[in-house]
Amino acid sequence: MQLDNLATIKKSSTYLSNIGASLLLLPLLFAAAYGCSSSNGVGDGGSQNDAGATAGSTGSAGNGSAAGNGAGAGSGSAAGKGGSAAGSGSNADDGGTGVGAPTVVSTLPLADATGIALNAPVSGTFDEPMDATTLNTSTFLVTAGNNTTPISGTVMYADGVAVFWPATQLSGNRVFHAKITTGAQAVSGGTLQNDFTWSFTTGRAAAAPGVPVNLRTAAGFAILAKSGISTVPKSAITGNIGVSPAAATYITGFSLTKHSSNVYATAPQVVGKIYAADFAAPTPSNMTTAIADMQLAFTDAASRAPSVTELGAGNIGGMTLTAGVYKWGTGLLIPTDVTLTGSATDVWIFAIAKDLTVSSAKRIHLAGGALAKNVFWQVAGKSTLGTTAHLEGTLLCKTSIALGTGASINGRLLAQTAVMIDGSTVVQPAP
Repeated sequence: MQLDNLATIKKSSTYLSNIGASLLLLPLLFAAAYGCSSSNGVGDGGSQNDAGATAGSTGSAGNGSAAGNGAGAGSGSAAGKGGSAAGSGSNADDGGTGVGAPTVVSTLPLADATGIALNAPVSGTFDEPMDATTLNTSTFLVTAGNNTTPISGTVMYADGVAVFWPATQLSGNRVFHAKITTGAQAVSGGTLQNDFTWSFTTGRAAAAPGVPVNLRTAAGFAILAKSGISTVPKSAITGNIGVSPAAATYITGFSLTKHSSNVYATAPQVVGKIYAADFAAPTPSNMTTAIADMQLAFTDAASRAPSVTELGAGNIGGMTLTAGVYKWGTGLLIPTDVTLTGSATDVWIFAIAKDLTVSSAKRIHLAGGALAKNVFWQVAGKSTLGTTAHLEGTLLCKTSIALGTGASINGRLLAQTAVMIDGSTVVQPAP
């Protein structure tokens, strides 16, 4: 299935623009931020070769060779006839069942790079698909200087790239050490031969927050929810809508007409396609992926180090805001109009620990070339737009989203429970 396209703060003059590309293709776009070259990624294989080779000839794992010092059944060794060597880096021979070792093929920042932005992510790209559950803050560590205590952050994995987002901006003019341990495991079962480490040095300034939240396949929806989508007619939706794991019966108020393929449905209120978990293949699988991508995007947005915290004590009415990562430990109220001003490459991320409330008839305005596709509202509670209120950007909500009568959004409604609209207008932004 092909999914269709989905207070005034003064902008710091020291912001850089070297991370202004999308995360949609992490390796390429991080390369645009830092400059890219390949890193060796293969550490010293250790001294288990002889043991691993011996184990292979006897058809057993060998003492310690399967995991010793990160080496498998001998780094680069082979399983003998009928052997079952399963260590990292081993190769099957004459019926063996060896599992190859994954390799870190590139990093960002590059090893020994200098002048790195203080709000930059740290990432490693692998040469084969990895088990995302094994890439976490226990296996992907970042430390500062001689301090052996890892800094706080969040680790995410997708599309062959593991990304570490620091919880706060990195200190300036300091050496940092990154490490991906042998606990990182490939889908095939192999693990890194050795801990992979590299270092880099920060500069003095933070880069402008020019890395949009990566929505992946969730970007192909105007409305996406897990438990249901309801409308009080007539709403007008431009873009696809979908639910999963809920069935089509949880899409209410739309008068669905199923396509003859049973892969999607249509409705008079939707200029686009409608998908549900109980439609014909490949829709169920695609919807599961889209929901997972929505949840990963929520985590991505929540993980960004803030440039501004607790602005307006949770009330930003009347403000004009430049690009940045804004974070609140409370709810956020917008009782009067708010303007987001910046260029077409600037990014706004609003991370809200509780509810988002936009009062009736109040609007978010974009100025200076700012685009809705680069605005993200990450809400841990519920989101409510009052009657005729208007929002710009993608709304990533942990719970429910409710639009009052006549409310509108130039963006997306992505909810981890339900979306409820009432005579509303939802327009999926241009890519």
